[in-house]
Amino acid sequence: MVRLSVNLNKVALIRNSRGANYPDLVRVATDCERFGAQGITIHPRPDQRHARYDDVAALKEAVTTELNIEGYPSEKFLRVVLAAQPDQVTLVPDEPGQLTSDHGWDTIGRKNELRDIITRLREGGIRTSIFVDPDPAILEGAAAIETDRIEFYTGPYANGYGSDRAAAVAPFAAASRRAAELGLGINAGHDLNLDNLAYFSQQLPDLQEVSIGHALISDALYYGLSNTIQLYLQRLSRGAEKIDEVK
Repeated sequence: MVRLSVNLNKVALIRNSRGANYPDLVRVATDCERFGAQGITIHPRPDQRHARYDDVAALKEAVTTELNIEGYPSEKFLRVVLAAQPDQVTLVPDEPGQLTSDHGWDTIGRKNELRDIITRLREGGIRTSIFVDPDPAILEGAAAIETDRIEFYTGPYANGYGSDRAAAVAPFAAASRRAAELGLGINAGHDLNLDNLAYFSQQLPDLQEVSIGHALISDALYYGLSNTIQLYLQRLSRGAEKIDEVK
């Protein structure tokens, strides 16, 4: 079944708003694992408006499933993750001050830069994933720079789901097949939620991991954190059941 990694940026945002360690990000992370999450994600940005660089080492000590650190590969970011050695680093092409991630890497135009960064992370013993759009040429570029995985930016799928879900998922399904042919591991994230997650996972049988934060934490306001994680795991389970039926 597809692994669920819970992104805790919005929890960190609430913590930072009062200048104290409440809610405690480490406590929330270990609770998420206890409730069934198979991974924890944070995305420390340069302004540290939510997750901070010092959260990386603290979570590395506490997380027992899989720790995924997302971010733009500035020199400071790379020093932090190389020191902490999380299980996975997901490289995201965010500009400083960007509100949220909204596009993938140009793996062709920036191939030399990305290859050097990925080599550096691999030598540090860290699995790499890079944020991409569902473009076959971009996927071939990703394979050429030898990233371990790609993470599909799923914003366009979420935006189109309500009007024509088959059309919305089609580029991702095709790109997933191509990524698998190229030997790339496949992750996905951005605007996936309780409404659209099961269908997405049904259509991408090679999907390995989803990272979900904003929607999951928002749902937890209504359902509670434990119940919400179970609801997301159920959606992923339904997707797996449909894939088995097709097979």
